[in-house]
Order: sequence, then structure tokens, then C-alpha cells
Amino acid sequence: MRILERFRADIERRQLRDLDPVLFLVTLALVICGLVVIYSATRSLPGVPHPHYYVQRQAQWAVLGLLAGIAVLGYDYRALQKWTYVLYIGTVAVLAAVMVLGFSAAGAERWLALGPVRLQPSEFAKVSIILTLAAYLDRKQDLSRLSSLIGPLLHVAPPMVLIALQPDIGTALVFAAITLGMLYFAGAQPKHLFLLILAGVGAIVLAGYLTLQGYVPLLKDYQVRRLAVFLDPYADPTGDGWNVIQSMIAIGSGGFFGKGLFGGSQTQLNFVPARHTDFIFSVIGEEFGFLGATFILFLFALLIWRLLRVTVLAKDRYGMLIAGGITSMFFFHILVNVGMTLGVMPITGITLPFLSQGGSSLMANLICIGIASNIVMRRRKIHF
Repeated sequence: MRILERFRADIERRQLRDLDPVLFLVTLALVICGLVVIYSATRSLPGVPHPHYYVQRQAQWAVLGLLAGIAVLGYDYRALQKWTYVLYIGTVAVLAAVMVLGFSAAGAERWLALGPVRLQPSEFAKVSIILTLAAYLDRKQDLSRLSSLIGPLLHVAPPMVLIALQPDIGTALVFAAITLGMLYFAGAQPKHLFLLILAGVGAIVLAGYLTLQGYVPLLKDYQVRRLAVFLDPYADPTGDGWNVIQSMIAIGSGGFFGKGLFGGSQTQLNFVPARHTDFIFSVIGEEFGFLGATFILFLFALLIWRLLRVTVLAKDRYGMLIAGGITSMFFFHILVNVGMTLGVMPITGITLPFLSQGGSSLMANLICIGIASNIVMRRRKIHF
């Protein structure tokens, strides 16, 4: 028994040496930055029990997420392939349960309550679909024809449709981005992926047109208004355009160095709505200026680079596809959220990874980092 324990310990030590310290440190830095900015954004928020309410909750979820990410390292990621069908069916079942048992928040049924804990199943569904779609694509080697993409699209369709019906179009779009990214890494033709993007954009435009004309209400009224505000936020500056206008004012007023922590007038005087969730980058831009915003974007660039490195170094196709899916998810979140606060992307409710307040999102993101670390840790065969 002692010989076996020493053998396992030797394997673990050798594998731990292959962990990516940069990926870990960048993630930790983003989590810490998120806690600081959340405290600044919520210390004067009306209706909260005390100034530390939101930052304490986020810190608790951060600890749970870090523990979950570390726990993931203890199991070979390839063993997850055996649980693909159970994981997929369980994900669809939970998302369906949200439609029946979930409660509404901001007009969408996205939450399940487990005692005092509120969970957002769609956040964990992203992780599940990355794992299950990677297993599917690992078995499906040839993606050279347009028709060969039907299977992967059908795989993602049920959870994506259930999330869109909540209605949570933003998260549904994240699923689309994950799918396109993983198809690219799996070897699909870029021209075919471009056709899928055109078809998706066309479907959204058509849905908006049919809703506006009163033919078929495919979109909710607030979703149509968000699209209209994206085209011209000043058409309704005190209504639906308020969020993005105040966000741009906050970022612009920060200047080069920013107004300092707790010094942002748009933030501290409650002009920017959802400033601790969807619009947290506005707080960064106002209080830390161009330098602070650039530093955060630099951390995100490092994160994407290290995840791409994991994708390249993965020793098997399954690991490569998982890492590619995680990279695609983070890249889309960052691109859309930052663009949304600057007025160059429509408001979709997509959060900024590790920075926006939200326990389910933070925990799911940290689990993804744990899985990516698992893949890079096991990239080499161990020889004795």
C-alpha cells in the first residue's frame, strides 16, 4: 500500500509541475479586482442591508469556486467522457425544471432556489455543454461538409432553446459562440461557420421585424427596445437608452487616471444601473480611468492567451476541444460586455467574467479554469 501511495504521489508531483502558474495568477488577480470594484459599486446601493453585503456574498462564492476548481484537478478530465450522456440529459432536465419551478428576476425565469441559496442553472449549463459537445465532436472526426454540422447544432439546440425561452437571449448567444468556436477548433470549414453566423444574424433581424410588425411575437418588448436603443440610444435618453448613455458618460468622465476608488460620481450617486453586474466595466472606467480599464483588458488578454496555449498543448482531441470551448466562452463574454458598456454592442445581459457580481457565474467560471488547468497538467505522458 505504501508503494502504491508513493507511486500516486510521485505522479501528482510531476503533474503539478506542469500546471500553468500564469493562468492561476491572472484568474486570482481578476477575482480580487472584481471584489474591489463590486464593493465600490454597491457600498452606496439603495436597499441593501449593509455596505459589505454584495462583496461578502461574492467573496463566499469565490472561495467555493476556488475549492471546486482545485477539486477538479484531482480527476483526469478524460474520465468525464463516460458521463457524457448523464451530464447532457441532466442539464436539459434542470433547464426544463427552471421553466416550471424557477422564479423570475429582471423579467426572466432564470433561477432555482435550494433553501437559502439561489442558483442560475444556465451558468453551469455552459460548462456541461462544453464537456458534452467536446465528447460528441471527438467522436465525429469529419466536419468538412456543411451537412456534417447538423449533428453538433442539434446537440446544442435543446438547452439553447430552453434558455432562450426563459427568456435569456444573452446566454443563448453565449451557447452559439461556444458552438462556433468548438466547431472551428474541431476542423469545420470557416466558410461554413460564416454561413451559420449570417443565418443567425438574419434570424434575429427577422424575429425583430416580425415582432415590430405584430405578425409573430418572437421577441419580448424589452428585447426589441434593446435592439432599437443599440441603433440610437438618444432616441429614448430617459428610458431604455438611459443605461448605455450613463455608462458611456461614466467611462468618458474617468479620463486617463480615473476619479479614484469611491470617487466616481456616476457610480456613487446611482446614475449607472446594474453597475455591479452588467455594467461593472463602467465603474472601472470611471474610477480607474483609461489606465485601469487597460490593465483589466490586459489581464483578460493574458487569460485568453493562456487558454489558447492550453488548447494547443492538450495531448488529445477531447482536451483540445474542451479548452477551445472555454476560450470561446470567455472571449465572447469579454467582447460583448465591454462593447455593451461602450455602446458598440447591444445590451444583452452578458456579464464580465470574474468581475461582475453573481455567484453562479463566478463559480462556473472558476470550474472552467480548473478544467483547463487539468488539461494542461496532464499534457505529458509520465515515464518511469
